[in-house]
Formats: sequence, structure tokens, C-alpha cells
Amino acid sequence: MKYPVVLHHDNGSAWGVTVPDIPGCFSAGDTFDEALENTIEAISSHLELLAENGDEIPKASSIETHIRNADYRNGIWSFADVDVVPFLGQTEKINVTLPSALIRKIDGKYKNRSKFLTEAVLKALG
Repeated sequence: MKYPVVLHHDNGSAWGVTVPDIPGCFSAGDTFDEALENTIEAISSHLELLAENGDEIPKASSIETHIRNADYRNGIWSFADVDVVPFLGQTEKINVTLPSALIRKIDGKYKNRSKFLTEAVLKALG
């Protein structure tokens, strides 16, 4: 999932990062790149705690949703791409019936049917 993040930097300080879609999730780094890398770790840790508590994983919104918020004025917007699948719970085996033409297309493009279906469901359900 691609979470929008906003970075702030004041002269003489580290880069600060806020993840608006995940309340209480912040990060920082001495460089812009380090701040983004640290943000992915911060998001993953935050989502792990939410999952342990049985809380729902927050959906990522668009930057447009937050850009007019005064708290983020003069910030630089970016995205942190985080794999949320490990935080959705244990896997369960199910039987799925699909037309053979679709199965051939999936197999021709993807190495793992389950991963494809998981990503498709996440995209469809937001």
C-alpha cells in the first residue's frame, strides 16, 4: 500500500516525517532518503502493533486528501510503499473457481496465484 507522507526540514535539523493516514506514526532521518527509509520501518512497526491488538490496518488515501491541512504547509509530499499483507492475519486455504482462460493469464504473468489474488482483492476493496 502506498501511504502518502509529508516531510519537513528546518535548517540545522533532521528531516521530520508524518504519515497522515496512520495517527501517531512519525519518523525522521538526517537525509531525505534516510527519512523515507526510516518511515517505511516506522509504518511497518506501527501496523504490526495494530495487528497484534486486532485493530484494522488504515487505508491509504490520496495526497489531495491532506494537502490543504495547515499542519502540512510547506512540506514535501512523497509516498511510502509498504507491504500490508503480513499484517492482515493468518492465511487460510480456500477453493476458488475461475475460468481457465483467466488462470492461464494469471499463470503467464505471475509466479504465485495466491499473491496475485491477494493483491487484486486489496486493490478492489481499497
